Amino acid sequence: MSNYNSFVRLHQADQPLVLGNAWDVNSARVMAKSGYNALGTSSAAVAHTLGYQDGEQVSFEELLFIVERIAANVDLPLTVDIEGGFGRDPDQIVKNIEKLHRLGIIGVNLEDSVVTGERNILPTDEFAQVVKTISSQLKSKGIEVFLNIRTDTFLLPVPTPLEETLARLSAYEESGADGIFVPCMVKEEDINRVTNATKLPINVMCMPGLPSFDKLQALGVRRISMGNALHLQVTRSMKSFCRAILEDQSFHSLFPAS
Repeated sequence: MSNYNSFVRLHQADQPLVLGNAWDVNSARVMAKSGYNALGTSSAAVAHTLGYQDGEQVSFEELLFIVERIAANVDLPLTVDIEGGFGRDPDQIVKNIEKLHRLGIIGVNLEDSVVTGERNILPTDEFAQVVKTISSQLKSKGIEVFLNIRTDTFLLPVPTPLEETLARLSAYEESGADGIFVPCMVKEEDINRVTNATKLPINVMCMPGLPSFDKLQALGVRRISMGNALHLQVTRSMKSFCRAILEDQSFHSLFPAS
């Protein structure tokens, strides 16, 4: 079975797919050895690793290099966060996805907000047309890529996030999305409304207050992402060790007694 088909089936399993969000080869290897069944990149973690802020600061060439190194070292289904697609023209986005597909990438996250000084959400109809064009072109080329469409209705200060999410969900589903990603949605009643509004797999993200995985399963969630949270914790841990080395004037903190 191909990695793409395996990835699709993971969204149909009894338990939600818990995606390991990596930022380099080492983090991807650790996640693979820890038992994760599929990996994704975190755009924020990759950006921070390269010295950028999150929000379309990384060049596509830089992302492509990191993805190529991860794909060459980990034999798991790998999906890539391409933010706004690294282009505003659907044809350019398709070309970028084609380059990723040639590396063995089986999915992408594509979001309906763009960063031009500040992050703003695109009009529903406008972005739905982008999704439709991309989906149609990929199918015409015989390119199997899981289009996980992210809507930032809960991330940004949208007046009625649930109602806006439901409207966009319907539009994106009709346009050819394979899954819907709703970061920052954590309330059980909201999650339940969204999962019941579509047959597409719903993806939520690690946030304070997010229900446990068994509860998310009961609510109908099919995919759970960690986003940048693990990368931030790894960085905090490194800071703690670095301080301890200087404070202790030794490396004892790196070798705790067993």
